[in-house]
Amino acid sequence: MDCSLLEDDPHSVIEAMSIAAYATNSQYGYVYVRAEYPMGIHRLVIAIEQAREYGLLGNQILGTTFNFDLEIRYGAGAFVCGEETALLNSVEGKRGEPRPRPPYPAEKGLFQKSTLLNNVETYGNIAQIILYGADWYKGMGTKRSSGTKVFALGGKINNVGLLEVPMEITLKEIIYDIGGGIPDNKKFKAVQTGGPSGCCIPESLLDVSVEYDELIKIGSMMGSGGLIVMDEDNCMIDIAKFYLDFTVDESCGKCSPCMIGTKRLHQILEKITKGKGTKEVLTTLHDLSIAIKDMSMCGLGQTAPDPMLSTLHYFRDEYLAHIEVHHCPVGVCKELLEYTIIADKCKGYMLCSRHCPVGAIKGAIKQPHIIELEECIKCWRCVSKCKFNSIVLNKATLKGIHNE
Repeated sequence: MDCSLLEDDPHSVIEAMSIAAYATNSQYGYVYVRAEYPMGIHRLVIAIEQAREYGLLGNQILGTTFNFDLEIRYGAGAFVCGEETALLNSVEGKRGEPRPRPPYPAEKGLFQKSTLLNNVETYGNIAQIILYGADWYKGMGTKRSSGTKVFALGGKINNVGLLEVPMEITLKEIIYDIGGGIPDNKKFKAVQTGGPSGCCIPESLLDVSVEYDELIKIGSMMGSGGLIVMDEDNCMIDIAKFYLDFTVDESCGKCSPCMIGTKRLHQILEKITKGKGTKEVLTTLHDLSIAIKDMSMCGLGQTAPDPMLSTLHYFRDEYLAHIEVHHCPVGVCKELLEYTIIADKCKGYMLCSRHCPVGAIKGAIKQPHIIELEECIKCWRCVSKCKFNSIVLNKATLKGIHNE
């Protein structure tokens, strides 16, 4: 969303930062941009040069005694640099890792000077608020969450893209009225809000308003404004593992709860998806997550367990299915899949065995074949090559599996 704003209207950000500098008696500003956004950077460079040419940046702006200029600093794409003190370190040319707080950036920030930090989207609203007034802005949204919010809607949704909506809109309205619902008439399963560290929200909570307080009440957050939709084909344990894999890689390593704790959470989820988990590890997952959230130094570690905690809370039956009957209800976790050849349908043409990379399919030509399950790596090639639909996926019964 921030990249889109820098590409489409960089002058709104420059103007807002100039206003903020005037209000705080600052003389210098930095725009921190990921180097992976070349078009946004290119247009921002042009906009800054134009602002200088028109006397809107530099010395004695508009004939006054006010001096202010801007500089772009490039980031290397580290997720942790979304945390304000890690961002300050990166701008200073240091390793992108958080600083202890206090002191807060408003007291000692960039180069140990008082610093005002805001997101690009926040700055993008400033000029419009001053132009039309605070009451105009507060007329949108709710009393405690005024204005609008830009979201990036993606995942299993018909209409993918950026959208700007008033705060009081519900998740259901975004997904079905704006997003156009789920492709191929699949059943909605969950939506994740707030980026890689956000909560996975089930269908029962889709009437929740998209505002800061309401999302916090259900354990989620507004975050960066990402909305990722999942359907009936998504395994929620696999989803939790995917996001933890990301945060494990992005942890800066400065504090042990985040660096070691997230890795341990990922290892436990890996065991569960391979059918090697026990019911006791569910308690371990919960307790370890709370410890990581309480003891991590910055927002990355404090929110990293949230995708896993939300799936454990709202989709506990899937965890129990993986643990108690070694079964992935949606057939995503490969280690828990078993393939069987139906003898009556098998013609013995040997296409499946020829394409099996590990030789797990045995049998003579024109005779029914069998799959040696101990050797099978679940690569799906045999299924794709068989012309007679004689290879099927075994599905264990979920009878007796309930939320606890």
